Amino acid sequence: MLFDPDIFFAQLVSTDYMKGAALSVAVAVFSLILATVIGFFMAIGRTSRRTYLQAPAHFYVWFFRAIPALLVLLIMWNALPQLIPALRADWFSPFLAASVGLGLVEAAFMSEIIRSALLSVDEGQGLAGRALGMSPAKVMLKVVLPQAIRIALPPTGNEFIGLVKYSSLASVISLRELLTTAQVGVNITFRYAEYYAAAIIYYLVIVSVLSILQSFVEKKFAWTSKTAKSKKGMDVVNTKVGIS
Repeated sequence: MLFDPDIFFAQLVSTDYMKGAALSVAVAVFSLILATVIGFFMAIGRTSRRTYLQAPAHFYVWFFRAIPALLVLLIMWNALPQLIPALRADWFSPFLAASVGLGLVEAAFMSEIIRSALLSVDEGQGLAGRALGMSPAKVMLKVVLPQAIRIALPPTGNEFIGLVKYSSLASVISLRELLTTAQVGVNITFRYAEYYAAAIIYYLVIVSVLSILQSFVEKKFAWTSKTAKSKKGMDVVNTKVGIS
């Protein structure tokens, strides 16, 4: 059976593929937002000196790093509605279950990214902010976070791209994202090459667009490293001329 270009191009402009691609990106976006919020608090807990904050954060990261994402999705969609009657209602959709399930798993990895980014910021800058009368919250928002975000952006971008691909796992809970859309077409026509090739093109386009956006955002936060370098250069100059 030869490759049929007509079938391939028909899928490229198919609304089913476009909807599937949009659904994959939407799941990744909501999952990353949830993962970033939870991961931030887990990172704060892991870097805290208080045991009652460290212990739950360590447990969360350990637990969700150990459990496969596919198992979490199955629990979210099949097990939880048996335990919680409210989840049997129509509002609890496959999209919501997939977004929350992947977000919970991804939060464990985002917490490590955020934690390493926070620890990479020089402690002296936080102390300087406190010396100027800034509250701990303002030190975090004005001094630490802008620099930590720049450091965390590249790995976060990689995690986001990974989430777009991991959204294909949601096919087990009846979410018709991009790969599931291709699989449905294959099951009907048995034209594997054309349908899977169309899915590949969509994934390549999505990843390319996300990579461009990531580069753009990284440039927006490049000022933090330039500022740090400028301050470091001024310190060297002041030292050479004898200014304390």
